[in-house]
Amino acid sequence: MSQEIAVIGSPDFTTGFRLAGVRKFENVPEEEKDAQLDDAVTRTLSDEEVGIIVMYDEDLEYLSRSVRESVEGSIEPTLVTLGESGAGGGGLRDQIKRAIGIDLMDDE
Repeated sequence: MSQEIAVIGSPDFTTGFRLAGVRKFENVPEEEKDAQLDDAVTRTLSDEEVGIIVMYDEDLEYLSRSVRESVEGSIEPTLVTLGESGAGGGGLRDQIKRAIGIDLMDDE
């Protein structure tokens, strides 16, 4: 069974992914993140077709403690964050390794 990538965030964040062919997304306007982001993440976590969730790393601050712990501890789907702290070499490498189970950047 093939799994999908899902993107959660502001319309500005999700648009590029949608143009690249990502079909599963949750648009959460900036001004509504406090009220709507928990629900969007919870819906996506429960979607059995989703294997990877992509979010902007700063959006994690808007999540309630329980939802944040759920998404960060989830093996499937796996959370991949992008942004200043999530795109660092080691951080992104670890996220990709956790998502697919192998280290694509291993020299050996």
